[in-house]
Amino acid sequence: MDAREVSLLSLNDCQRQGGWSDAILKKRLANNRLDSRDGALATQLCFGVLQNRLLLDFYLSHFSNLPLKRMEGRVVEALRLGAYQMLFLDKIPHSAAVNASVELTRKHCKNPRAAGMVNGILRNLERSLDSLPAIPRENPVSCLSVLYSHPEWLVEEFLTALGSEETARLLAANNSQAPITAMANTTKTTAEGLAEALEGKGVTARPHPWLADCLVLSKTGNLERLAAFQEGLFYVQDPASKLSALALGPEPGMRVLDCCAAPGGKSFAAAIQMEGGGEVVSCDLHPHKKKLIQAGADRLGLKNITPLTADGKVFRPQWDSAFDRVLVDAPCSGLGVIRKKPDIRYKDPEPLKDLPRVQRAILDNAARYVKPGGVLVYSTCTLLRRENEAVALGFLADHPHFKAEGFPLPECVGDARTGMLTLWPHRQGTDGFFICRLRREG
Repeated sequence: MDAREVSLLSLNDCQRQGGWSDAILKKRLANNRLDSRDGALATQLCFGVLQNRLLLDFYLSHFSNLPLKRMEGRVVEALRLGAYQMLFLDKIPHSAAVNASVELTRKHCKNPRAAGMVNGILRNLERSLDSLPAIPRENPVSCLSVLYSHPEWLVEEFLTALGSEETARLLAANNSQAPITAMANTTKTTAEGLAEALEGKGVTARPHPWLADCLVLSKTGNLERLAAFQEGLFYVQDPASKLSALALGPEPGMRVLDCCAAPGGKSFAAAIQMEGGGEVVSCDLHPHKKKLIQAGADRLGLKNITPLTADGKVFRPQWDSAFDRVLVDAPCSGLGVIRKKPDIRYKDPEPLKDLPRVQRAILDNAARYVKPGGVLVYSTCTLLRRENEAVALGFLADHPHFKAEGFPLPECVGDARTGMLTLWPHRQGTDGFFICRLRREG
């Protein structure tokens, strides 16, 4: 099975099963044992189609007499794959892109006439590449939606928050590739030592421009096969997530609670800041994720992490006022990580409406675990105000013994003197992320 076939079947799985593209693709790549070159192409094709799906469908619809929604799912994905390669990739001949989509259709689709239809549509598109139909610009919402392949409801949210010019920059950033950032495990090595170890294996590692002990990696291949990874010298984490752990401010000897911890990156960051001393109680609702956190802690050699299965909404009396630091990285819509999960933008927005209630319930419960004088941090990986500032401000209104408290940041990142900070992919180059630091009065 080659890269295009893996991409086609992964895209079809995403549509039919409702799973996340990164997990589905990773499983397909592993099962078919593609080499690093074909694996990279499959990833580029799968993510590229998802990042540009609405735009691809806009163009394909102009060259098809049959509406896309009436076609078999794999036929549509074969069309999108062919169109994406012709419109966005310079190194693949158009004829190869068309022929591959036709062959995939012939192999995987039920209708014997589908291959001929795919050939005709893609050949028509190829002949019109220099005179593609214009995207109507009368309605800025629908125009931005098609141009950057974000649903209209989400475009409207960003337009309200940012205005048209900055929204376009955000949407473009969402369609870019997120850098791979590695955090040095400073209980075992330094950033310089880690860089040297990685460079020795052909990985390009450069210091992050504003975050200490962080390296930006390229030419990595499979990270998990690297000796430095297996020896626990680093873990992968976005700088925005690391900032939430830094805002928490854990110190050696403290007792820290991470309420919604899986896969464990913020717990790892806190444990390393604590120099292996004190205790980080790292909780998640799902039992299998306890094993995931434990495996990560074992690999990194962090013995001060205690993984537990716990529901963040259910009060544990033994934890009442028991922790110096409490982190609530709440379940959220995830709309700040579109670069890494491009299909998250297409999920049904209706179930998202209940998230602020869940977030607030976890935050209210977690606040009871903070010692007088201790710190509570609320964070999410979304950019929706109703899940971020609205939840934090509502909590403050109902808990007068907590106050928002500023925290230090690199000057180029922003100003967190109010105790609240939103990070944006197009501004800071990080995941979209919200951080609020709250101090319980002594």
